[in-house]
Amino acid sequence: MQEALTNVIRHAHAQQTAVTLGYAPDTLEVVVLDDGTALNGDRGAGGHGLVGMRERVALFGGELETGHRTYGTGYRVRALIPTR
Repeated sequence: MQEALTNVIRHAHAQQTAVTLGYAPDTLEVVVLDDGTALNGDRGAGGHGLVGMRERVALFGGELETGHRTYGTGYRVRALIPTR
């Protein structure tokens, strides 16, 4: 979540950002959405933000989804992390 929010501040030029936490008996879901107009992808000034997020989530057996939102402008980062 920290890295996703850092990316919003550095790259997104967003007016709003939403962080949602969800849980089920075996899974934690973290979603960060912004309404920015900048490209928040793996490209940039040599950063490793998305790669690092993917590696950290994978350490816990989780999955990371990133990409442009399906409606409007902005970017979406979603991590699913098993809790057992």
